[in-house]
Amino acid sequence: MRVGIYGAGSIGSYLGAMLARAGVDVVLLGRSTLAEAVVAHGVRVSDNDGLDAQLRDIRVVLDPRELADRELVLVTTKSADTETAGADLARVFGNAEGRIVVSFQNGVANADVLRAALPKAEVLAGMVPYNVVWNAPAHFHRGTSGELMLQAGPHAEAVVTLLRRAGLAALVRADLPAVMWGKLLLNLNNPINALSGVPLLTQLRDRGYRRIVAALMREGLRVLDAAGIHAAKAGKVGPRLVPFILDLPTPLFSLVAASMLKLDAEARSSMWEDLQKRRRTEVDWINGEIVRVAKARGIDARLNAAVIRLIREAEAAAQGSPGWSADDIAKRIGMV
Repeated sequence: MRVGIYGAGSIGSYLGAMLARAGVDVVLLGRSTLAEAVVAHGVRVSDNDGLDAQLRDIRVVLDPRELADRELVLVTTKSADTETAGADLARVFGNAEGRIVVSFQNGVANADVLRAALPKAEVLAGMVPYNVVWNAPAHFHRGTSGELMLQAGPHAEAVVTLLRRAGLAALVRADLPAVMWGKLLLNLNNPINALSGVPLLTQLRDRGYRRIVAALMREGLRVLDAAGIHAAKAGKVGPRLVPFILDLPTPLFSLVAASMLKLDAEARSSMWEDLQKRRRTEVDWINGEIVRVAKARGIDARLNAAVIRLIREAEAAAQGSPGWSADDIAKRIGMV
């Protein structure tokens, strides 16, 4: 199966490099910065399980037309670019019949956007559970763990088999929409990590930050319950239990949540990376989804709305993460 990666940033380049390492015919569609770095240095891929490999001969292209012969395309763009990805692939593939497209993106609606653009393709929703950091020039490091998940479909098992062949833990979930809502609730942490500017491990060891995330999750659960939306477990712990665990005093939290602390010391959220690189974040597709559901039901979601406002202010300032303490953030969103 010939594979294309549409939107080779941190996640896309990591997945593409792992596939290439296993001998899969893969093409990465990315920016010129990636293409130049790969020509000069190759690609280094590593993870928190001890893998550290240097790869050459990875093909990076700048034109979507280079994906014309790909049977499988993994879309790994930011959510704001999903419509563009769908339009590009529709032009490249024609009616797209016989093509498989997987949305490995944050949020819950990107696969639907791709389906609208590619009605004859098999479009599968997917979930990426881990964090990947792009270290210059072309070093992609997975700092957390988990299994890639795919929506059930005619060729979902074939895609999972290919991913596993490349050393990527993966499985098919019949209830993936509910899993994606569960992942979105966990991702409510992303803007807090971005605003704090500290590594995820440091953030998790600070009860002040944890209590903010717990409050955002409780608000999100209340909104989803009112809308009749089920959020399934996206990791080892169900979404209803996570806020309780986050609220625990730090010594007890460290004992109960040992698996949550299996992070690289420097692992951070993709939203932090976006702020650092002066890019638009995905806050509208994460916290924004909670606010949209709340508005449709006439429910208040003031904490998530306040976090969106803070992230937008940080984007407009274009100074990277503001580096706020937990007290700073709590005051700015009206928790204290």
